[in-house]
Amino acid sequence: MLELYTYFRSSAAYRVRIALGLKKLDFRAVPVHLLSDGGEQNAAVYRALNPQGLVPTLVDGAHRLTQSLAIMEYLDEAYPPALLLPSDAAGRARVRSLALQVACDMHPLNNLRVLRYLKHELGQSDAAHDAWYRHWVELGFQALEQFLASPRTGRFCHGDSPSLADCCLVPQVYNARRFDIDVSRFPTIERIERACAELDAFRLAAPEMQADAPVSAAS
Repeated sequence: MLELYTYFRSSAAYRVRIALGLKKLDFRAVPVHLLSDGGEQNAAVYRALNPQGLVPTLVDGAHRLTQSLAIMEYLDEAYPPALLLPSDAAGRARVRSLALQVACDMHPLNNLRVLRYLKHELGQSDAAHDAWYRHWVELGFQALEQFLASPRTGRFCHGDSPSLADCCLVPQVYNARRFDIDVSRFPTIERIERACAELDAFRLAAPEMQADAPVSAAS
């Protein structure tokens, strides 16, 4: 069985959980708590598996894969039929572009290790920490909203089936709400997120549905 090393609130792990659900693939979740005891991702046993000390990591037999987008494309290729990328080259490029806007331009500026560095190493206040987060997410959403104003956008980011782009978008919207960003300012993004929320693959991948989520996250 596939093994996914995950953390309930990790955006990158959240993406892969969605992809696994869309592909209807069974997997065993192996929780890696990013805050407990200085972060379980820093333990030698996990660093031996993933030297970056990040989640997710996917183990598929002899194969060990890291980086959420690479993992999702692997799943789509290794376990047909392909669902996460369109059949045409232009469509695949568009979906990858939308996904990368979230995964490469927005998320890295706001992931846990960056936010912790701002607060603990650079001495930024909670207010400054939160303002940093909101600035980069809102800037990214402004551009993404414009890119989604395209006839190629349908019920989802690309057409009427969820793709790699939706797997990346939904976790980012989830986290935006955690930081009190008014997502209604981005109506296409919000509409797509609502469409995704109707599907079990997205609902079951949500942080509060994970076995390692604290009771407060599920309430």
